Amino acid sequence: MTGPTGSGVAVGLASSEAQVQQSGGLNVFTIFPKLLIPMAVYALVAYSDAFFGGEGASMLTNPLFTLGLPSGDWAVSASDLILTLALVMLFIEMVGSASSGTSSLLNHGLSMATLLVGILLFLLAPVFATSTFFLLIVMSLLDVVAGFTVTAISARRDLGAG
Repeated sequence: MTGPTGSGVAVGLASSEAQVQQSGGLNVFTIFPKLLIPMAVYALVAYSDAFFGGEGASMLTNPLFTLGLPSGDWAVSASDLILTLALVMLFIEMVGSASSGTSSLLNHGLSMATLLVGILLFLLAPVFATSTFFLLIVMSLLDVVAGFTVTAISARRDLGAG
């Protein structure tokens, strides 16, 4: 069924193309899965520890520095810093998932690929079989599920089927 402006698909594609042009095109920052950054940092630290003769995940768990608090000393490890970075990246992903467009769909697909690679690494590589990496996988799962959910809800709202 076509009207004076064309079919619904053509109108949707035209508005999507207008959004891409208005935002300056597809941006690598909007497409790139941000939770890949803490996973890569984890891999770098874990493999450098294994390469330089560390005992398992000692660089990840040994304290990097200590902060004196009124409640006592707080020893901060590389794992703590990686998880903090991951939480910041998860927040950025959640804010970015509210948009609906081509870049958002590409981001969701790459986030799904990041999740699958993370699960495979957790199951098959001993250096990734830690609680820290498991929490990174859980954050990646939340990113994928929330991203698809938010996109589906906003798409329903945009189409007026709500």
